[in-house]
Amino acid sequence: MCGVAGKLANAPDAPIDRRLLVAMADKLAHRGPDADGYYVAPGIGLAHRRLSILDVAAGHQPLTNEDGTIWVSFNGEIYNFAELRQELLGRGHTLRTHSDTEVIVHAYEEWGVACVERFRGMFAFALWDGRARRLLLARDRVGIKPMYYAQCSDGLVFGSEIKALLEEPTLDRTWSPEAVDAYLALLYVPSPQTIYAHVHKLPPGHVLVAEHGRITLHKYWDLEFQTELASTRAEDYLEELDAQLAEAVSSHLVSEVPLGAFLSGGIDSTAVVAYMAQAADAPVLASSVGFNERAFNELDKARAVASHLGCEHVTRVIAPRVADLLPRLAWHFDEPFADSSAVPTYYVSAAARERVTVALSGDGGDELWAGYAWHRVEMWESRVRRWLGDAGCRLAAGVGRQLPLSVKGARSLRHLGVSDIDACASKYSYDRFEDADKQALYSDGFAARTRESDPFASARQAYAACRSKDPLDRVMYVDVKTYLPDDILTKVDRMSMAVSLESRVPLLDHKLIEFAATVPSSLKLRGGTSKYLLRRILEKRVPRSIVDAPKHGFTLPVGEWLRGPLAGLTTDLLFDGRLHDRGLFRDKGLRRLWDEHRTGRRDHRHRLWSLVMLELWFREFVDRQASSAADGAAA
Repeated sequence: MCGVAGKLANAPDAPIDRRLLVAMADKLAHRGPDADGYYVAPGIGLAHRRLSILDVAAGHQPLTNEDGTIWVSFNGEIYNFAELRQELLGRGHTLRTHSDTEVIVHAYEEWGVACVERFRGMFAFALWDGRARRLLLARDRVGIKPMYYAQCSDGLVFGSEIKALLEEPTLDRTWSPEAVDAYLALLYVPSPQTIYAHVHKLPPGHVLVAEHGRITLHKYWDLEFQTELASTRAEDYLEELDAQLAEAVSSHLVSEVPLGAFLSGGIDSTAVVAYMAQAADAPVLASSVGFNERAFNELDKARAVASHLGCEHVTRVIAPRVADLLPRLAWHFDEPFADSSAVPTYYVSAAARERVTVALSGDGGDELWAGYAWHRVEMWESRVRRWLGDAGCRLAAGVGRQLPLSVKGARSLRHLGVSDIDACASKYSYDRFEDADKQALYSDGFAARTRESDPFASARQAYAACRSKDPLDRVMYVDVKTYLPDDILTKVDRMSMAVSLESRVPLLDHKLIEFAATVPSSLKLRGGTSKYLLRRILEKRVPRSIVDAPKHGFTLPVGEWLRGPLAGLTTDLLFDGRLHDRGLFRDKGLRRLWDEHRTGRRDHRHRLWSLVMLELWFREFVDRQASSAADGAAA
């Protein structure tokens, strides 16, 4: 895995400061500790940090074609590069290395911007075509690898992480109130926004083309659910699913460095490790972590899977110094990010990095195979809507509004009184800062600044864009377009890259997820059983007790930490005066949240974690920047 950065000047003959490129690359050193490289020419500069995985000896970047007219800085893996290489050789191209990076250069020569449609993998790259004076920024189909861009006073800057872009001295670093509002509702800032008003995420499945002073975005891929006329017999899909899983996992095993896997003992990671064991010549190196608190330790499940599959298993029981860790996490994420499962993801990445440079994860199984609780709720609500009709839904919603949200089902009853698109979107804010919470917390000024904000705009757009009428298809499409890239994949990328580990996600191989989109919802969610078809496949490989074990997820004792080892840090961050001076929140609202949680009267763990990570971001990226600017002015 690697880090990409660079700058395109507005003026074609403008010089690019190499020192800027070096500074940008230095900020990405954790993504590529093995080497750095640069290409500088009038109007363009590319930087690269390398974590050597394929063609270790010859795959240095930025890499060029034979005449030096096309250059690329690449982050990721192209799993079908060997086949593409042979096709390009057959078409007369000369390739000097055996790296997947060089394939990108020659694929662009052969097929132009459409070359991205031929790549099977996870990738984000910057390609410079000197003859056309065209810059291409590309991101893989589901957003496994990141790419950010921003216009500054004299050009366009881009990179794998925002911190690289911040090295550009003319970049406008104004933070966005709308992004903060969305973050507090979702735990992350939704694409294409970032926390900075003038910095953007390149959406998954898109290519940015900058040429002749214009910037255009092109969507080259979308996920289409085609399940209306599909067979509903599991036997009609099991053989194909088996073949698709085997091919996806096998293709992700290409590496010239040690390779292993994350293993939680859940359905998704177990499936990945089972197919790795089937394809590998040696025992799979599997890594698992658990916490001292018994209720949050699932190592017994992971050990059972590892033993059955003959893995070489590394386990770690963690008593994390979480107060010391959180500021580091805030730095790695670049913008506020409050999915607390980043903590175990960091630790399992660190455990894996002791033995391997590449690790396969089970991420993506929930989104395409109906693994989340909100999938069951969405199906229930859609059925009730059909049964009750409009008048019945209005009546049920009225009943729901009379019930406290602590009553099971009250929220779903309330959802019957709004449109299906609004009901779906609001599920992504459960147990976070909803409208009533914000009214009690926001200052008058911040409430006014965010009055027109819609945290769920991207979810609504995705829901409307899904062509399937099946409610489960629709909510999974929203997952793939929003929650998956902006939360799950961001978390895995940043936490694995924090320890210079490449993480691969075979369950998100685009051929596999395109197949998943042809499987009817009744074979994903059957009765109360999630991931039904995946479970049927796994029954042939691991004991039934593992397949039928309840879903636990990467949870951790956040509530207990906030009352214990994080209490001092939380008190300082919320009440030492600096957060008050930002003018976002009412002191009374902050104090109520903290007192209710600290005394056990209410559970505010997600809300408080969000506030802690937000204030850590402010201190790392706003206060420190202001302090540096003041020091520079004084000098």
